[in-house]
Amino acid sequence: MGDLTRDSDRILGDAARVRDDNRTGGRHRREVSIGRGSAKIKKDVWLKRIRNILITLFGIWVAGGIAGLVIDGIGFAGVMAVLVASVVAVAVLSNYPKLKTPRRESLNKGNVQDMVGRTELWLENQRPALPAPAAAIVSDMGVQLDALGLQLEGVDQNHPKAREVRSLVGEQLPEMIDSYRKIPAQLRTEKRGGATPDEQLTDSLGKISGEIDSITRQLAEGSLDDLAIKHRYLDYKFGEGAETTPQLEHKD
Repeated sequence: MGDLTRDSDRILGDAARVRDDNRTGGRHRREVSIGRGSAKIKKDVWLKRIRNILITLFGIWVAGGIAGLVIDGIGFAGVMAVLVASVVAVAVLSNYPKLKTPRRESLNKGNVQDMVGRTELWLENQRPALPAPAAAIVSDMGVQLDALGLQLEGVDQNHPKAREVRSLVGEQLPEMIDSYRKIPAQLRTEKRGGATPDEQLTDSLGKISGEIDSITRQLAEGSLDDLAIKHRYLDYKFGEGAETTPQLEHKD
């Protein structure tokens, strides 16, 4: 638990250091993935593609070898056929299986940690349609969701904080972005109730970002408390506390 807390603090620190850079279109905005959760989903897809390519190439070359043994050599034409089949297989399988953007209605399903990763990937695909200030907050939010995911490790799915994350990240966040995207583009910069839809979205995303940070810190507090309790116990057992504990006298 203590390691999770340190990782969470480090990730939150990274978010603070890149925040200004993100908002000016810096290096983090140019990255494909906004967080580790979405990057892992993409990596898993690529690993499946590589596995399928290797299996297919193995099959092609084994088939070519067997054919050569049966007909006493496949000749130049046969070798070229094997090479062409290999190239075609690589070209086709490099795009399969497809990386599917999660549907909004499927975000809040399954394990809460998996939900956080799916939401990151979904947010990446919404980012181009958002105004620049809101897109920058989404980029920062990926790092925050990574920290939140670390703190959710081992947390019971029915824990109040897990349910709170489901509501905030799996429902309120995507619903708000969906509502914004349904507004015609020409109306998004018109003021209504003192603010434009662009401004309302940016303000709401900022509040959600702050709430994600708050939940992460609350979960980390539990880890810190556990660590402090263990430290006090060990200090009592083996440290200064043990030295002041009365010892029984041993009789010869």
